[in-house]
Amino acid sequence: MSRSQPQPPGRRLEDSTARAVRDLERAARRGESAELVRHAAAELQQVVTGRRVLRAVRHPLGFVCLPVLRDGTDGVRVHVCVHVFGPTDPILSDHQVHSHSGDLISTVLYGRLDNRRMGVAEEAAEPTHRVFEVLGRPTGVDELRPTRRLVRCVPGPGRTSSRGQTYTLPAGEFHTTVVPDGRPTATLVLGRTPPGRAALFLGPVRAPGHQVVRRTCDAAQTARIARTALQRIQVDPF
Repeated sequence: MSRSQPQPPGRRLEDSTARAVRDLERAARRGESAELVRHAAAELQQVVTGRRVLRAVRHPLGFVCLPVLRDGTDGVRVHVCVHVFGPTDPILSDHQVHSHSGDLISTVLYGRLDNRRMGVAEEAAEPTHRVFEVLGRPTGVDELRPTRRLVRCVPGPGRTSSRGQTYTLPAGEFHTTVVPDGRPTATLVLGRTPPGRAALFLGPVRAPGHQVVRRTCDAAQTARIARTALQRIQVDPF
């Protein structure tokens, strides 16, 4: 009788991460928001105590990302939005219409945010925007590369999501995400990005290529961000 070969530690870790992501996705689809909030709080607690070593990243769109789990194309992140952070680049301040390269399922941990889907149609004669590809780099310096696509963008339906509510953003769907009144808000984000897909961004018609920077926080800043988010979750526990 043949015996299965033991898996190396790295592979076992990847498998356990993938299972954790799938379990969280099932909980989100069943509306088990309390379980998702508890998971986020447990991950943040590990960051605060130093049991999980990671670095928060300040995203150019103005939020802070804590990548708590990662396995190939699957990922779990905590996004923290606070009023002291805004878009870190002028081109993003007035043009925040974008689409993601993968499907996202997000649960609001505290606060409130508004998502507005945008109607985008090809329009060469009187375009309002040009489509840019977002090319991520390991260095943290991302390139916004202009494409030949000229489009007209009009606002579509909006939705406000509050603490404990879950929303989805399909890959390729143009939208804006805004935190009303800049109030502190955080979400648990489950993402799956298939290979070969790029995030897209709508910029000015005549804008050239552009670079934006994702800035990595140090250990003390990361712990402080995680601690503040954890405290806000614990103020009104499920």
